[in-house]
Amino acid sequence: MADKPIKGPASYFPSIEKTYGRPVAEWQALVRSHLPARHMELVAILKKDHGMGHGHANALVAFVLSQDPE
Repeated sequence: MADKPIKGPASYFPSIEKTYGRPVAEWQALVRSHLPARHMELVAILKKDHGMGHGHANALVAFVLSQDPE
């Protein structure tokens, strides 16, 4: 039986690791270190400070916030 394709924000994780050369766990920890910032504030931090594209930043933030409801 074939594995189900990954959907949602996690579907970006392989590309994020390949593009930026760091494990997703590191990016998630970085996002968590800036909590309780708002979603778009966190996206802006990843884009400005780490050169991440909007889609990748948004996917990481959405995933972290869905896992760590505040």
